[in-house]
Amino acid sequence: GGMGEVWLASHRLLARPAAVKLIKPKVLSGMLPGEIEELNHRFEHEVQATAALCSPHTVDIYDYGLAQDGTFYYVMELLDGIDMETLVQRFGPVEPSRVVYFLMQACHSLHEAHNRSLIHRDIKPANLFVCSYGEDFDFVKILDFGLVKQVSTQSAEEQQLTQQGVVMGTPAFMPPELALGETDVDGRADLYALGCVAYWLLTGTMLFSADSPMKTLMKHINEQPETPSKRSELSIPPELDALVMDCLEKDPTNRPNNAEDLLAKLQAIPFDRPWGKEDARRWWDTNQPA
Repeated sequence: GGMGEVWLASHRLLARPAAVKLIKPKVLSGMLPGEIEELNHRFEHEVQATAALCSPHTVDIYDYGLAQDGTFYYVMELLDGIDMETLVQRFGPVEPSRVVYFLMQACHSLHEAHNRSLIHRDIKPANLFVCSYGEDFDFVKILDFGLVKQVSTQSAEEQQLTQQGVVMGTPAFMPPELALGETDVDGRADLYALGCVAYWLLTGTMLFSADSPMKTLMKHINEQPETPSKRSELSIPPELDALVMDCLEKDPTNRPNNAEDLLAKLQAIPFDRPWGKEDARRWWDTNQPA
C-alpha cells in the first residue's frame, strides 16, 4: 500500500501463521521525529479501531507494538485467498448472485463498525479479501481500517489524522462528500464505496476513470454513471442494478440508510438460484488461487 508493507510471519511458540504490517522504511526516510511519531499514531489508531471489532468478516488482530527501530507494526491473521481487485483481473466479472453473497458479508462487518461510530473510509476491492476460511469458502474479510474515522467528538489531534485520511483515500472509490473534503460524514460514505466495489465486480470496470486523480474525484462529484447492466455482458437482475445505483447516489440521504438496511435489500433480491456454500466450494475446487 501507500505507507505499509506486509510480511509473512509465524509465532515462535505457537507456530501460528500470521501477517505483520509495518510502515515502509522509505516512508520514514527524511522525516522529522515528530512526523514519524504522528505516522505511528495513525498506525496505532488503525490497529486499535480494528481490534475493537468482533465481526468474523473483519480481519482479526493478534498483537501490535513498536519495533526496536521505532517502526510501528501490528500482527493479524494470515488469510488464504484473493482480494476482489485481483479476483476480477484474473477471472473477469463476477456472477451477480455471487456478488450479492460477497456484499452481504461486507455489510456484516460495516454494520458493526458503523454502530461503534467507526467509518472505514477506504472500502475498495483491494481491501476486501475472499477467503478459504476453515470449512467456509468465499468468506469475505474487510482489511485496512487505516483511514478509519470515529464519528464522535474528536480531539484536535484526531481531527488532524482524519484530514490526512481524506488526502490518502483512493480516488476511484471515494464518495463525493469525502472528495469535497466534508468532515461531517457517516457510514453512508462506506456504502457509496461499496457500491463502487459492486460495480467493479459486476462489470470489470471502474465506476469512473480519468487521467488524473483530481479528474476522477470530480467525476464522483458531478457525473452520473451508467447502470452496471449497460457495461456488463452478465444478466444482472433489475433489483440489483437499481440497488447499486442507490448506493452511488451523490446525496447520502438518497442511499440506503445504513449497512443493515443495505443487507436487507440485498437479501430481498430474487434469484432463480442464489449463490451458496456448495457453489463456493465448487468454485474453489476448480479455481483456487495459488
